Amino acid sequence: MPPIDDSGEDFGRQLTSLPGWRAFIGASLSEPMAALTKAEYAALEVEARVDYDDNRLDHHARLQVIATSTVLSTVTCGRRLVILNRGAVSARRGLLVSGPANTGKTIALTQLGLAHELQDRRRHPGQDDRIPVIYITVPPAATPRMIAAEFARFLGLPVLRSSNITDLTEAVVGVCTKARTGLILVDEIHNISLNTRHGADASDTLKYFSERIPATFAYAGIDIESGTLLSGTRGDQIAARFTSTATHSFPYGAEWKGLVAQMEANLVLHEHQHGALTRLDRFLHTRTGGMIGTLSHQIRGAAVDAILTRTEKITKAGLQAVDLDIASRRKRPDAGR
Repeated sequence: MPPIDDSGEDFGRQLTSLPGWRAFIGASLSEPMAALTKAEYAALEVEARVDYDDNRLDHHARLQVIATSTVLSTVTCGRRLVILNRGAVSARRGLLVSGPANTGKTIALTQLGLAHELQDRRRHPGQDDRIPVIYITVPPAATPRMIAAEFARFLGLPVLRSSNITDLTEAVVGVCTKARTGLILVDEIHNISLNTRHGADASDTLKYFSERIPATFAYAGIDIESGTLLSGTRGDQIAARFTSTATHSFPYGAEWKGLVAQMEANLVLHEHQHGALTRLDRFLHTRTGGMIGTLSHQIRGAAVDAILTRTEKITKAGLQAVDLDIASRRKRPDAGR
């Protein structure tokens, strides 16, 4: 496989590249950030304090909600399919993660990938040439060549103007087979519409990859079961081979309270009193409508503000200062107040 150009910092963080995916796996295995006491923080030299604050900003920017019932269900179902597909020579079963925007579909998909990668590493220690998981996103108005190019780019294969879809497909299949890829994650699958010629052809391309690569495919997208991906003859084929799991907004209850508590436990803020955020869990539910993506944005944004403004704690006013996404404001026009 040709060398991967990961010289750009942003490129190296993208899940849709092999270096970015491996960085994501590495971060999940790293020790939690060690928090200094207020006295230790005050004693830091200026440069050391700036570095520590930068590390805290990065920590809170990456803070995610992962231990939801949806994530656990997705991981369980996905791993079951991977095991059942090991002995299959054709017609492998796949997983479809579907739900409204901001309900944690990508989190569920990537946590499935993380679980599979870690299991593969345990089963095959020291085999660094393996690529257990591929993660791609479907571009808008995707064509078959665009789909193949996304696979190639993840693997670091050259995508030239002269590269036709056959060249790209054969190169991808060759690398995946040699690298023992066992799980392929395809996000933003709602960008494929079977009502268009390009969309139908792109769907066929994914099906062809699933037939050539001995791996389990998992798709994620917005409200797939009410869209066009499962319509017509092609849609019937997908529906017959895929199991679905749904993401949703969360009601106010024990699980929601636990999610807020989980995020609060990971805060590294010097003036924040433990329990201050969990006491606002009902306010957070009203403000976010129970959407996990919006909750994550609210808490991470407030934590970043707390460091930048040196207040070092999250308050109700601090949460209100973090703008809601447009969709949330449309659903609850009074939520920002």
